[in-house]
Amino acid sequence: MGLFRARTPEPVNVLEGVDAVLADLDGVVYKGADPIPHAVESLQRVAADGIRLGYITNNASRTDAQVAEHLSSFGLTVSAADVVTSPQAAMRILTTLVGPGSPVLVVGGIGLVSEVEKAGLVVTRSADDRPAAVVQGFAPDVGWTQLAEASFALHDPAVHWVATNTDWTIPVARGIAPGNGTLVSAVHTAVGRLPVVAGKPEKPIFELAVERFGAQNAVFIGDRLDTDTLGAQRAGLRAIHVLTGIDRAKQLLAAPKDSRPDFILDDLRQLFEPYPVTVTSKDGTETRVGSAVVRMTGHVVRVVSSGDSSIDLVRAGTAAIWNSGLSIHALDVDPALYS
Repeated sequence: MGLFRARTPEPVNVLEGVDAVLADLDGVVYKGADPIPHAVESLQRVAADGIRLGYITNNASRTDAQVAEHLSSFGLTVSAADVVTSPQAAMRILTTLVGPGSPVLVVGGIGLVSEVEKAGLVVTRSADDRPAAVVQGFAPDVGWTQLAEASFALHDPAVHWVATNTDWTIPVARGIAPGNGTLVSAVHTAVGRLPVVAGKPEKPIFELAVERFGAQNAVFIGDRLDTDTLGAQRAGLRAIHVLTGIDRAKQLLAAPKDSRPDFILDDLRQLFEPYPVTVTSKDGTETRVGSAVVRMTGHVVRVVSSGDSSIDLVRAGTAAIWNSGLSIHALDVDPALYS
């Protein structure tokens, strides 16, 4: 076993110096209609500590008021102003592209329609109305007819196209379902164009949140690496990944450089627990987090000690692989790290 330093550095405080905690919703706060265990009481504690709390969602199917009502039903104190939605970010872009009162073809539900109207634009559902733009967001009832109308409009290259997000999947109560990215892809296939994207992982939605909450040192909590962590990193925010949603240990081990979070948590209670520092042995072959130790020799990654905490083992495994500079596809990884 490689020798470690005699003295292990002190753990860090995840929320040290943070003035705003921005949280994703699906997979972080709730799954379907129900709250995720320990999420509500943890977020209540964040607010009680005087840290500004805001919520960011790519889901365009509901209004900010509807989302706030849902969160309030769990016992959280939330107003519509505390919720930043991808339709709001889409309007931030769209109003720079078209003039006031312009007709906009909407593919989506009430969450998108309400923001288009608030922005002083005119909602249409038909390409025959010669819209100046198409704005597209997820809603459960979006079908072929709406996608076809968008395609008809977008065959004119002068018509702008803004998508609230391009998430391939969306978590719902019954499991994982196709997301807005699949619907955007259908239109893209028909017209051979790509939209401007407002939601995660693009920067506009994060910039809107930081501006609204006046944050100087915000962190973002998410459950997806390809949207939440990537977006937070692009926006210059610290990223916290919680293992209660889409991406688990296996995806973390394989995360590309631009999608690696600063902190990894089992659940939101660990926001308030000391976060152990990663320590590398003197010969560079072993990585320790807490009492979990992972050895990496060449392209072989093995667990030396599972330690007292499964989350510390995940942290040690990711640190070892990420610091190696090697692609996950070239490694022989111990299944104990992700099973």
